[in-house]
Amino acid sequence: MKLHPKRIADKVKQRIPKRRSKDPKARLDEAIQSLPRITNDTIAAHREEVIGSARKYIYPLKHSLHRAVTISISIFLVFIILFFSYVSLALYRFQSNSEFLYRVTQVIPFPIAKVGSSWVDYENYLFELRHYEHYYQTQQKVDFNTQAGQQQLTSYKQQAVDEIIDNTLVKQLAAQHHISVSNQEVNNEITLVRNQDQLGSNEKVFENVLNEFWGWSLNDFKRELKQELLAQKVVSTLDTATHQRAQAALSALQHGASFAVVAAQYSDDSATKSNGGQFNGLISQTDQNVPPQTLQTLFSLKPGQTSGIVDIGSGLEIDEVISIEGDQVQAAHILFNFQNINTYLSPLKAKEKPHIFVSQPV
Repeated sequence: MKLHPKRIADKVKQRIPKRRSKDPKARLDEAIQSLPRITNDTIAAHREEVIGSARKYIYPLKHSLHRAVTISISIFLVFIILFFSYVSLALYRFQSNSEFLYRVTQVIPFPIAKVGSSWVDYENYLFELRHYEHYYQTQQKVDFNTQAGQQQLTSYKQQAVDEIIDNTLVKQLAAQHHISVSNQEVNNEITLVRNQDQLGSNEKVFENVLNEFWGWSLNDFKRELKQELLAQKVVSTLDTATHQRAQAALSALQHGASFAVVAAQYSDDSATKSNGGQFNGLISQTDQNVPPQTLQTLFSLKPGQTSGIVDIGSGLEIDEVISIEGDQVQAAHILFNFQNINTYLSPLKAKEKPHIFVSQPV
C-alpha cells in the first residue's frame, strides 16, 4: 500500500520523543554552575583579567585628559606671559595711566620705587597722578596733547613721584615712633571741616564735588586725608622744640603775663603778633580762613578765657576770646609753626637715595 508523503512525515514525528522544557530554577542553577569559581587562589588572576580588559579603554582616555590639561596649562602660561609683558611695557616704558592699568595695579602690586627698605606700589603713583590730571583737564581745561600741556603733565608726574617717596618715608618714621592715625580720627577731621561748610551741605553733595573736581570717591578722600594727618602727627612728635616754646608761652600766661606781651614774644604769625595776636575782624563758626580746630576751641570759651595748647595740624596755638558779638567772636591767638616735613625727610633721602623704576617723567 502506497503511503502519502504527509502521512510518512506524521509517522516520523510520532517516533521522535518530545523535548521537555527545563524548569526556570533548573536553568538558573545550570547558569550558576557554569560561572567560573573565584577562590582566594584565583582572585588575583580574575582581577587582572577584568582590569586588563578595561585598560584598552582607560589608557586612551587618560592620555587624552593629560594632553588636554597640558595644552590648557600651556595656553594659560602664554596668556600670563603676554599679559605681564604688555602691562610692564605700558607702565615702565610708556608710563601709561589708563583706567585699565590703574585697576590692574590695584590688584597686582607692581613696584615703582624702592625707598629705603620699603617697596612702593605703582598704584600709589597713579593714585596721585590721576587726580592731578582729572582736576586740570576738567576744571582748568588743560589739553595735555599740546606741547604746553605735555610740559605741564611732566611736572605733575614729577610731583606725583616726589609725593609717593615722601609718603613712604613718613610711614617709615611713623612706624619707628609708633605713630598711627585711626579711622575715627579721619572721620573727626571730616566733621570739623564739614562744620565750616567746606564739604557741601550733605555727604551726597560732598561725594559729587570730590568726583567732579578730583575723580575721587569718599574712600579716596579719606585715604589722602589719613596720609596728611599721619604726616602732621609725625612732625608734631619729632618737633619737640616747638612744643617746648608753646609750653613756655603757656607757662608765662599762667604766671600772669598779658596775652599781648606773650604773643609779641613767641608768636610765629607776623600779621598779628604786633597787635596782641588779635585776628582781623570778627570770626564766625564757618569762617574758612581759620583752622577748624581753632574754631572749635574759640566757640567753647567765654570772654576773657584762654585755651591750653591746641594742635591745629600745621602747628600749635594758644587762643583767647576777647568778646562775643551775637554768633561771632573777637579773638586772638599765639601761633607756633611746626618745622617743615622736609626737615625730617631730607636726611633720610640723602642717607639712602630712593631708587625709581621708571625713567624720569617724560
